Amino acid sequence: MTDAGALPGQPRGGVLSGPATARAVNVLAPNASAMTLDGTNTWILAEPDSDLAVVVDPGPLDDGHLREVIATAERAGRRVALTLLTHGHPDHAEGAGRFAELTGTKVRALDPALRLGDEGLRAGQVVSVGGLELRVVPTPGHTADSLSFHLPADRAVLTGDTILGRGTTVVAHPDGRLGDYLDSLRRLRSLTVDDGVHTVLPGHGPVLEDAQGAVEFYLAHRAHRLAQVETAVENGFHSPSEVVAHVYADVDRSLWPAAEWSVRAQLEYLKEHGLIPGPPGY
Repeated sequence: MTDAGALPGQPRGGVLSGPATARAVNVLAPNASAMTLDGTNTWILAEPDSDLAVVVDPGPLDDGHLREVIATAERAGRRVALTLLTHGHPDHAEGAGRFAELTGTKVRALDPALRLGDEGLRAGQVVSVGGLELRVVPTPGHTADSLSFHLPADRAVLTGDTILGRGTTVVAHPDGRLGDYLDSLRRLRSLTVDDGVHTVLPGHGPVLEDAQGAVEFYLAHRAHRLAQVETAVENGFHSPSEVVAHVYADVDRSLWPAAEWSVRAQLEYLKEHGLIPGPPGY
């Protein structure tokens, strides 16, 4: 058995659902899969002495899960006052409309199509509920609408799918772009260096105790994969499917379709920067 402290980001062991920091509680959605790991992490956030809570990513359209999120907040003496979305993928956002019905809350997101209410979210904005403060951090790349939420009081950041608690994420081409994703990772690294963030509360997988280590691992992983893709093209593998079969030969084949999204994003990036021939547009 590998010591969790030796793994990238130092993932926390134990049960995923339950308290994670002084202000964050996770309710794990029952949608485990190869892509969602143990399931979607639905985060309930609140100041310790407040009776109001914010929920981030209600998750899939599963009535039992949505009601359990509400019940978890109520058992702590809290009412859900606001719903936020890190991005619009169904495993994070599909249940938001139903959750809004159950709680009477507005749903705020970067993408206007996902909002319920007039107010959205923007870079640098501070969301305040019951004394809790969350800072909106734009982290596009996995998707164009991806956001993270900085929780300064707990020196933590909620990363959605930008950083996972285990493994690495997909750059979902064409909506996701590798250049944006690398910039987002650097933005998160600045939170760890300049703002003292040390805990990652991810959209899937365990809490990470070493935020800076996680970001550095992701940056190194992306640089390594990019070099592999560039070499594969130089060796005559040109189509995305050919590159996936060559570069991801040691990865479970069930994940190859998702890997192809990232490969397409990497090919686009390499072409944009003149590192491989051909115009952008895969």
